[in-house]
Amino acid sequence: MIGQTLKHYTIEAVLGQGGMGIVYRARDTKLDRPVALKLLKPDLVADPDRKGRFQREARAAAALTHPAIAQVYDIDEDRGTMFIAMEYIDGRTVTRLIADGELDLMGAVEIARQIAQGLAKAHEANIIHRDIKSDNIMVTRDGHAKLLDFGLAKLSETGLEKPESPTDLSRTLTQEQAHTLAGAVMGTINYMSPEQVRGRSLDPRSDIFSFGVVLYEMVTGERPFKGRSPLDTMHAIVFEEPKPVTEIRKNLPPQLHRIIFRCLRKRREDRYPEAHSLAVDLKNLEHDLETGTRRPLPAGQRLLGWVEWLKVSFPYGTNGLIILAAVLVLTIIFVVTKIQWGNLIGSAFMVLLAFRFVRNRKRRMLNAFTKKVSSFPEVRAIIIRDNQVTVVTDKAPARTYIRIAGLIDGINRKLYFSKPIVAAIRDDLSEPEFYGLLRTPGAVYAREEGKGGA
Repeated sequence: MIGQTLKHYTIEAVLGQGGMGIVYRARDTKLDRPVALKLLKPDLVADPDRKGRFQREARAAAALTHPAIAQVYDIDEDRGTMFIAMEYIDGRTVTRLIADGELDLMGAVEIARQIAQGLAKAHEANIIHRDIKSDNIMVTRDGHAKLLDFGLAKLSETGLEKPESPTDLSRTLTQEQAHTLAGAVMGTINYMSPEQVRGRSLDPRSDIFSFGVVLYEMVTGERPFKGRSPLDTMHAIVFEEPKPVTEIRKNLPPQLHRIIFRCLRKRREDRYPEAHSLAVDLKNLEHDLETGTRRPLPAGQRLLGWVEWLKVSFPYGTNGLIILAAVLVLTIIFVVTKIQWGNLIGSAFMVLLAFRFVRNRKRRMLNAFTKKVSSFPEVRAIIIRDNQVTVVTDKAPARTYIRIAGLIDGINRKLYFSKPIVAAIRDDLSEPEFYGLLRTPGAVYAREEGKGGA
């Protein structure tokens, strides 16, 4: 394509390639300026309805004007090739800056503040990005941050109706759609919000979660959610709390941890309600870092931050705090009141029985899980060790992963005091590895030879 012309754009060089197509640097011969020209994959716009929807999305994105958003200039088609002409950014992605070790704390907060302000502008126009990640943020040579592909990410969705749960999703997927979903999930899964992972509807707070992942990565050099497989990462996004940034880098200000922690809350109702208030907090943090001052927080915010820290740091999280509070209350009652020891022993015995019932509830649910999952023809073995469930499968379609994730999700929602179950699905084991795993403690199911196997 180098040297060819599409409409009045002359293609000069390749800039990169992504899931939506190839990006070239081109010259707008009408206005004599450089542009980034994204040539879209034909299959993305083959369907007339999707093509029309995409054109409407691109026009809405083109109406956005903000210093932190890369401008969409044009969307057109020439000789069967559909393309988008966008602002050409002479700079590097945040991914590259992190890899090169060129982001200090001040630089990261400044970039984050600019992007948050751009997000606020877009969300006011009812446009959601849907694919915020470090690869989609570029920084110019003079330090200006630009968010790329705003409003265009919807084109890369599979076009499925949004189900309410992974279990529902498994019932709507055909074999072909399952493979499409698996491919889509692999690309940007580390930055997805819990509602994206679950296949639920999105709103601006989903962008705020993804933004929190990028900010976490900028200040620590690592991603908050990562696993050995896509399913492990999805489970971490939905259930696991990331390690506080102040534990990874001891010199980071607590105020930064509170900002990131609020962005990464599992329930969208607990995140920033909109990007404007996020931008305000980042601007205050930037000012404090520049001046070397510490902004005193109101007592309510300090208490909330302390409680949030306890939820992350205390064993068993919120449930652990509830147990601790109950013990403290009972201790106070015993100290300030006179209780007959006989009645106390009887009550303690009843509490012990109730506790044993609740504690064994987890085992009963895992037994039910084993019975159900072992009926899947592609499942070869199930190993349960403490809070880790490993399901060994043949080369299974994506719907198997989603069904198992839905079952684990259901168990974790019903747990009271135990740590959540972590699931891993292995379809890459050699025969020696498989039989070695069966010899370890915890194997609860092994498929008879010659049965199943998709």
